[in-house]
Formats: sequence, C-alpha cells, structure tokens
Amino acid sequence: MTTMMTVEDVKAARRVIAGRVHRTPLVRSTALGVRVGAPLFLKLENLQKTGSFKPRGVLTKIASLSAEQRERGLVTASAGNHAQALAWAAQTEGLACTVVMPESAPASKLAATRGYGAQVVLEPSIMNVIRRAQELAETDGLTYVPPFDDPAIVAGQGTVGLEILEDLPDVGTVVVGIGGGGLIAGVALAVKSLSPEVKVIGVEPEGAASMYLSRQAGHPVRLDKVQTIADGLAAPFAGEVTFPYVQQYVDDLVLVTDDQIRRAMGLLLERGKLLAEPAGAAALAALLEGLAVPRPEAPVVAIVSGGNVDVARLASLLAEAPA
Repeated sequence: MTTMMTVEDVKAARRVIAGRVHRTPLVRSTALGVRVGAPLFLKLENLQKTGSFKPRGVLTKIASLSAEQRERGLVTASAGNHAQALAWAAQTEGLACTVVMPESAPASKLAATRGYGAQVVLEPSIMNVIRRAQELAETDGLTYVPPFDDPAIVAGQGTVGLEILEDLPDVGTVVVGIGGGGLIAGVALAVKSLSPEVKVIGVEPEGAASMYLSRQAGHPVRLDKVQTIADGLAAPFAGEVTFPYVQQYVDDLVLVTDDQIRRAMGLLLERGKLLAEPAGAAALAALLEGLAVPRPEAPVVAIVSGGNVDVARLASLLAEAPA
C-alpha cells in the first residue's frame, strides 16, 4: 500500500503553484444561508483559471515530472475540466498534450481544450476514456497525467482546504462534490489535519455514486454505467489513491439527484449571481435539500468546484429545474 501523504505535502504543493493560480474568493451568501439554516460561505473555484479547481493538481503533478517525462508529451482522460487544465498548463510550459474525451463531453469544454492547443481524441464511451489514454501513453510513449488518482494531484487540490481554513478559521463544515475523489481527498486531508473538529461531507450524484458504494463495500468499486447531468462528477470508479483519504477523513457521504442539482444551479445564478456547472452546484444542492447536515451554529462552506457549462445547455438545464 502506498504511504499516505500528510498536510505537509499539501503545503508543499501550495508553494509549487504559488502565483500561478488564483486564490479564489470565499464569499458569504446570506440569502442561501437562510435556506440552508446556517451561515453559508461559497468557495468560488468556478473563478479559478480554466473555470475549475483542476489547475491546482495539474501544476503540482507536472512539477513532479522529470525533464524526460515532460519532453515525451502529456496525455490524460477527462470529461472536460481536467482536460482544460492540463491543456492550459501544457501550453504555458511549452509541452505537447493529448486528451481523450468522451463524445458526450460538453461542446464548450471540447472547444476550450482544443483552444489551449491540445490534441483531442474522442472516445465513444465515458467508461473507456481512461483506458484509452493509458493505451496511448504506452503506444506513443507519452506521460500519463491522471485526472484524480495520483498523490500529486490530491496534494494540489488540497490547497483549496488550506485557503478555506485561513479565510474562515471558525468553519464548522465543508461540503465537497466527488467525482473520482481528488478534490475531497485533498481537502479532507488538509482540513482534518489542521482542524480535526471540522465536519467534511462528500456529495455524489445518484447516477454516479462510485465513492458512496465503495465506502459501503470497504474498497474501491467500478460502476457498470454512469448517468448524471454532472459530467464533472461522472467518474466510473473511485480512485485507489483517493479512497483511503475518504475513508479516514470524510465524515459523511450523501447522494443528490439531477433535479436537486438543477435547482441549486438556478439558485446560485438567481441569488448569488454565480454561474456553476452541474458538478459545481452539487455541494450546495446537498445543503439546500437537507441531505448534508452541518455542525450546528457554525459556518458551513460549499465548494463551487467549476463553472464550465455550455450556454445553450444552461438554458435547458434551468428550464427543467423543479420549482
């Protein structure tokens, strides 16, 4: 078993990425807090470079590579946010980049990834994108950069947790969306190591509940299919690297429906004037629906993990949101 990291690894990652990513705002939403029943703060990773938290982990991972690994070119698999982050980072570093994306990926994420200069390979099924990327790494001699299941990626994403604790020392609960688990693993590691009393809650869509089912099974599991509007949370398996951090540090895991995510997106836009993609609204959805229960009388933070959504798709998503 790989030795688990400590908060010192997260602090080291912050030094690596310092000045290269935004320190995103942590803002209070009084109107939404009334609905949640607690002082509510939103960590706005939708305002991060490339529109999501992903550059934090990508830059940390690239910094860990040897010169030879970097020169071979990079390859990854992603439904969109990790794809954009790696393409952007590779462009800034002058590195070649190939990204395997599902054919169902949002058009805006495809366009942005290509716009950063990456070669995009489309794969019919989201269930096979990681396998296809790993095959390309082997056949073409590329360096594979995992979307979530890697210690450097986890450490980089954990810098979100450091910022939350610094900006809101009396935080009682942190709520985090889960795809493969990179963000929640890093955030939970950072938060629980420095403030063990803080409650950490993970949120998955009902149609992509890989981490929830893994916790029930006691080991990482792979899903037969995923079905959710939250493409950023549609990882078909829980990470072998990320799962132990969730087991050790995360207090609770809850599931939300697509309709609940739609409703949270609409409220973020209407009440907060904030654009979140479905994955970015999942944490708030769990709070609004009473599924994620925060510590009493203490501030709660919902991480708005990304804001990359097609404008045309946004209209249909909001139109389908229940009242």
